[in-house]
Amino acid sequence: MKADLFAFVCGLFAPFMLNASALPQDEVPLADPFIMLYEDTYYAYGTHSDNGIEVYVSDDLETWEYKGLALDKKDSWGERWFWAPEVYKVGDKFYMYYSANEHICVATSASPSGPFVQVGDEPMLPDEKCIDHSLFIDDDGTPYLSFVRFNDGNNIWIAELTEDLCAIKKETMHHCLHVSQQWEEVWPRVNEAPFIIKHKGLYYMTYSANSYESPFYGIGCAVAEDLLGDWEKYEENPLLQSPGSLVGVGHNTIFKDKEGRLRIVFHSHKSKGTIHPRVMHIGEVYFEAVDGTDRMRIEQEYVTPRLKK
Repeated sequence: MKADLFAFVCGLFAPFMLNASALPQDEVPLADPFIMLYEDTYYAYGTHSDNGIEVYVSDDLETWEYKGLALDKKDSWGERWFWAPEVYKVGDKFYMYYSANEHICVATSASPSGPFVQVGDEPMLPDEKCIDHSLFIDDDGTPYLSFVRFNDGNNIWIAELTEDLCAIKKETMHHCLHVSQQWEEVWPRVNEAPFIIKHKGLYYMTYSANSYESPFYGIGCAVAEDLLGDWEKYEENPLLQSPGSLVGVGHNTIFKDKEGRLRIVFHSHKSKGTIHPRVMHIGEVYFEAVDGTDRMRIEQEYVTPRLKK
């Protein structure tokens, strides 16, 4: 499927376009969402505000309350495009990885609600635009950051971090994924939004392909035995694309809920005819044994959380 098909399908959607004011207003308006469970409370962060990074909280994943800006742009190097935050507790600090002005930044706080303040006075790779960063700490304690570079469309790389989690070891930068499967070729060249988990000694990376503006945005999976080795994409990709009535599905992260189940959080377009504000949804992830190897699977059913009234 190429750009002409994309234009044709968008044309089909045009008659059904809705005025944004007529759409439901109680959904959680987070794109590129990330959820962290800390001390029996769920914290959600994502792309939405022009003024920084917002935070929402929930006890049950179904109803969420807005808690303001976890990171205010006055505490950041960047002035706009605050995208794709992820927050992790390591030691006695919370680390937020986010992008601003299409550069990777890291900020820290003593609280998951913030205020987060950027470390240093420049981004992690000041000479290169990069986005969609995700922290992974391996079993031996080595920290890695996967992220997107713009050197072949959007493609995915990984590198080791320094012990303080605040700098990228440039000499370890390793290419992981680029556009290589037919379903990814709608428009333009995009492999982005990496997120890595480890299961039975293998590394599983979910990623998104096609433009986030496309109704054919979707989620695939790749597997590796070595983070800095070769990554193999599933032939059965995409694992999630247009479930139910949703379109523009992607940029997921994975977390464990209070019962220890693997959950996935992702965004979709507001509706089939309206992209923004994108909406947060939550589903489930599981592994299926196939020919002696566990294969990641994403449930096609999902819930759409609501804002507290």
